[in-house]
Order: sequence, then C-alpha cells, then structure tokens
Amino acid sequence: MPANKKEGLIFGVMMCFGMVCVMSIYNAIINRAIYDFSLMTVFEMVIGFMIALLLDLLLVGPLAKKIAFRMPFDKTKKIYVILAMSTCMVIGMVLCMSVFGLVTAVLANGLNGDSLFSAYLMIVLKNFILAYPLQLLIMGPLVRGVFMKFVKPKLTAAI
Repeated sequence: MPANKKEGLIFGVMMCFGMVCVMSIYNAIINRAIYDFSLMTVFEMVIGFMIALLLDLLLVGPLAKKIAFRMPFDKTKKIYVILAMSTCMVIGMVLCMSVFGLVTAVLANGLNGDSLFSAYLMIVLKNFILAYPLQLLIMGPLVRGVFMKFVKPKLTAAI
C-alpha cells in the first residue's frame, strides 16, 4: 500500500489506468459503440483517464479516505481498510465519472426522450454493476500486487 504522496500518485495512476480502460470498453460495449472504435474513442479514453485521475487525487480519494477511516471497524485489519477504501472510492468515482458518461452520451446521441436525472441514474447503475466487483476482485488485487512487487521495492531502494 502507498506510504507517501509519491507512492500514492503512482498507485493512483496505475489504478485509474486499469479501471478507465476496462470501464471504457464496458461502456462502449453496452452502448453499442465498440464497433465505431476510432481515434476519437482513444481521445475520449485519454480525457476520461485525466478526469478520473484528477478526481481520484484531488476530490474522491481524499474524501473516500476521510469517510473510510471514520467508519467503525478494526483499522488494524488490512482487509477491512481495503474494503472500506475500495467501497468509498468506487461509489465516489462512479457518481462522478457517470457525469462524464452522461455528458458524452448527450453530446453523441442526445437523451432519447429520457430525463437527465433518469439517464444519469441508469448510467450510475450500469457502471456500479461492473465497477464494484471489478475493483474488489480483479483490479484492486492486481494493482496492489504489481505495486508491491515492482514499484514499492524500487521506490524504497531509491531512498
């Protein structure tokens, strides 16, 4: 786990990159846009990554940490800390990044007769359905493993 700001930045970049890649492909599939893959799609993924990283580092990450550590659980148990942080992060990131998804969808197709609020709620629901298990079961363990095996030893050796 990250122990300082530099490690936190590297860990955040790794986690955001993985989550944005998978979530972008997922959203392209469910919106039937996977067949229209183009340079614009790559550009949208890069913009999505930059927005997600800024949200992670400046808003959602600090807020999730604050909320997670205020919860009544045994903070000496690493698994509880990971579950609390991951849950708070996924909820915050899904709520925020779904706004990005809504704006992208409205610019591409309009609302198709839906209200803005109902369209947003559907995007949140669809994103949460994948993001939460993806974070808990795949991306979280994968990024933590790669970080602890390859990144942290190099950062520790450099000090």
